[in-house]
Amino acid sequence: MTATDQTTAETTGGINLTDGAASKVKSLLEQEGRTDLSLRIAVQPGGCSGLRYQLFFDERSLDGDQIFEYNTVSVVVDRMSLPYLEGATIDFVDSIEKQGFTIDNPVATGSCACGDSFN
Repeated sequence: MTATDQTTAETTGGINLTDGAASKVKSLLEQEGRTDLSLRIAVQPGGCSGLRYQLFFDERSLDGDQIFEYNTVSVVVDRMSLPYLEGATIDFVDSIEKQGFTIDNPVATGSCACGDSFN
């Protein structure tokens, strides 16, 4: 697998999506009536610690994208973001204290107090 080729990978490397997160993504896509979208995860400059995650649905396929398949859910990461996300686990939390997607990232060396960004 090279960084410039559009490839598909299983959960054995790259990014891991928990069953809870995959179910939530599938549910959101069903609510929108869209089966042509993937969950795109990107790392962008910003936040207190220098980098922030962006998660959004995307229909585009860019040169160098890495595609990770989880049953019926596709996760897409651009080639610039992939090194920052190697080994990360995306989960969905639904509790009294918090609701939303969380990212457990072994590459991150620290984060800000609000948890909105990392370095």
